[in-house]
Amino acid sequence: MIPGPSKVITRHRDGLIHSYVIDAGTFGTLQPVAVYQPRGGDEVETSVVRPDLERVVYTTLNGVVCLTRDGDLVWASDFERHSDVRHGHRPGCALSLDGRAVWVYRPDAMAGRGDGDQWVVYDADSGAVLARRELETFGHGAGHYVHPVDGSIYLDIGEGQDGSLIVRGAADVDGEVDFVPYPWPDRCLISLAPGGERFMTVDHGQADVAFHRHPSGDVLFTLPVEAFGYDPEEAFVEWCGGYLTSDTTVVTLGGESEDEEEWFRYHLVDVNTGLIGGEIAVAVTNPYELELLGDGSWLTDGPDGHPVRWTRAPYTAG
Repeated sequence: MIPGPSKVITRHRDGLIHSYVIDAGTFGTLQPVAVYQPRGGDEVETSVVRPDLERVVYTTLNGVVCLTRDGDLVWASDFERHSDVRHGHRPGCALSLDGRAVWVYRPDAMAGRGDGDQWVVYDADSGAVLARRELETFGHGAGHYVHPVDGSIYLDIGEGQDGSLIVRGAADVDGEVDFVPYPWPDRCLISLAPGGERFMTVDHGQADVAFHRHPSGDVLFTLPVEAFGYDPEEAFVEWCGGYLTSDTTVVTLGGESEDEEEWFRYHLVDVNTGLIGGEIAVAVTNPYELELLGDGSWLTDGPDGHPVRWTRAPYTAG
């Protein structure tokens, strides 16, 4: 396990990768603790920073790159063949819980590299390929979710109008990686519980939200749009939200007003009882800006491009 702060996030601005540390007592506008310069000509799609802040890994449309904090190349892996397709595919990456492996999703089908996508696990120090899974998907992009206890990785692959597929990768006792697809072609993974015992999905058609047991995927309970007091012909469950705490999630409902203005509301759900509580007010311009941290706090985007951390409890701004 590589030592470091409990949570590091990144933002991309002005051609640079900015990293921020989420400390227990820090709220308000966050300031970057480290800034990384990508290689010349690289357009960064997604990025992760090692907990000790000494290395950054990022994806481009055609590869994955690892640099030191000083900008020296540690390793790089090109996606063959080079794709000239500019839109519709976005490679993604995640760092394992122990910091020793980098998981990379390659949307090769949309990039014109083959008939399906790939999920590749690299050694974080050397760039050697530890495992590779050929996926029978035609995805535009995917979200990685690192399990906070056992270190397994969930991958939610978005195939546009064709739906969404969830795959979980986990190392077995011999160090081999098992890839386990879930049987649903139409559920979008939204969030893992802070304690790792559950996860939350939203129907691709946006008709309901469901809560599942980890790792089996067994459904614990489902809440349709009607349960929140809305007409399903006029409202939908948005593909965002997540765990505010281990016991409470935020489920986002949206729709249009009579004058065709979009609206979104953020409902609280007790995941132990399935009961719907009140609403929470968040200062966002769109619901995908909201990033829940699972400890009762959340992030939004500040006007200067830096993330802002909020909590329902009062805090004193510095």
